[in-house]
Amino acid sequence: MTRHLTIQWPDPAPFRDRDGAPIRLLCVSDSLDPAIVEPRNRAALGVIDLIVGCGDLDCDDLAFIADSVDAPLVYVYGNHDTEDRWKSCGHLCPDAIVSTAVMRRAGLAIAGLTWPGSRGKLAQRSERLAWSQVLTLATRRIGRPQPMIVMSHVPPLGAGDVATDPYHRGFKGYRWFLERERPLLWLHGHTPMAAIGDWQVQVGRTMVVNVTGSVVVELTAPPPHSTAGRWRGRGRGTGREREAQRVATPDGGPPGAV
Repeated sequence: MTRHLTIQWPDPAPFRDRDGAPIRLLCVSDSLDPAIVEPRNRAALGVIDLIVGCGDLDCDDLAFIADSVDAPLVYVYGNHDTEDRWKSCGHLCPDAIVSTAVMRRAGLAIAGLTWPGSRGKLAQRSERLAWSQVLTLATRRIGRPQPMIVMSHVPPLGAGDVATDPYHRGFKGYRWFLERERPLLWLHGHTPMAAIGDWQVQVGRTMVVNVTGSVVVELTAPPPHSTAGRWRGRGRGTGREREAQRVATPDGGPPGAV
């Protein structure tokens, strides 16, 4: 079953020239949702502006979704997305997002964080690489306070993860970035749906969403004369203070690799 979520986006800029229409994302990961295989179900989804893949979905499944929904596709790699797995059908999809790159799609700033570590049957997770990702991304965000979407395979620590399972635990560096940058939306997969109580978790200003299977996220414009402009600078301090906050970790540096 395709889940649905509606979020009011604080910046009116992406909605100009849309005649009031929302921006609609089809977010997928880990397993092909049987609900979107059936043509009638796909038709019921309505217009999709962007497909977001959060890892570990076979490339032929991603290509099928992109072709049948007829929307652009962006995605990151998960721990099972090896070169061997993608060798036969990787040409059917565009290249994955370069990790820590910030792109603009459908008028939205979207950052991608690929699986930090080796991939495959013996995949290894690396806290050090996760810290490297977010420190690079935080540096790129200096002076760019516009609202942002983060897409990753693994969630931040303590937000949509499984704390008792070392393999499905979130990353400390991701949690640091969430609390420092406060993106409006964080999309991830990896966490088994049966292991969590809720597929969406609110952490401060950030909605963290487990998109395993499929989720339609509908972003709506803020009301006219909203405080979007004030939102952009709220709680940011001076430019020098912002830079110091963004490039320093809470304990002075990233932890060692795990």
